[in-house]
Amino acid sequence: MAIIIDGKAVAAEEKGAIKAEVADMRRKGLVPKLTVIIVGEDTASQIYVRNKKKACEDVGIESDLIELPDSVTENELIGLISKLNSDSSVSGILVQLPLPGHISENAVISSILPEKDVDAFHPVNVGKIMIGDHGFLPCTPAGIMSLLYRYGIDVSGKNCVVAGRSNIVGKPMAMLLLHADGTVTVCHSKTAGLKEICRSADVFVTAIGHPKFFTKDYIKPGAVVIDVGMNRDASGKLCGDVDFENVKDVASYITPVPGGVGPMTIVTLLKNTVTACKDQNAYV
Repeated sequence: MAIIIDGKAVAAEEKGAIKAEVADMRRKGLVPKLTVIIVGEDTASQIYVRNKKKACEDVGIESDLIELPDSVTENELIGLISKLNSDSSVSGILVQLPLPGHISENAVISSILPEKDVDAFHPVNVGKIMIGDHGFLPCTPAGIMSLLYRYGIDVSGKNCVVAGRSNIVGKPMAMLLLHADGTVTVCHSKTAGLKEICRSADVFVTAIGHPKFFTKDYIKPGAVVIDVGMNRDASGKLCGDVDFENVKDVASYITPVPGGVGPMTIVTLLKNTVTACKDQNAYV
């Protein structure tokens, strides 16, 4: 039976430390502030945004939510971001993805000042991650690395397989594992011999968005399994990319869905907002 990696418990502990840090900053007159922009009525996005806003409130970070209609133009959205870039009270800017089809996500992300890009999606921040000289890290991959560290899982010299090549999770996850001296393979929809590659993994991370796709046939006995998937199964129940019940007796460690990676993603966003505030104000 695998050890269940409790992201909720680790996140709660880290939020306590962030709350104490923010309280100290506030005593010195410095208040971190996150502004979140959401476009349209996507239900999942609205839930994510509410969770982020509540997490900010829990630790003393100020947060603003700007809700825009689907009809907003790309120029209008970028104009709003430009104003927030110039607002010294705003530490971090986050535009909730996905955006409507008529708006270029790349153009919007690139319009955020790199030092306020607390998602770490701006090309400048992506480049810094590539060379290992970063101020921010993308929230989900960084949260995963924190979980591995907290559970004493060393990836150095291990075969690490990442299923999924998105700019949000897959690609930066591969880079962070590589920086930690893992030997990394990235799989995607065109990968041949997927099952054999996955079975070679000492550390397996999946973010493909297919409910319960990975069964024990894909998992090497004793592997560490990190499930980033957030899906609904046939009965409408929240589940990951991994068939948890099928895999838990094969893996050595496994993250549940929910309660695994998700809470760490939000905690990393809080950390990034605090870091941004400190850097912008030369806080020591």
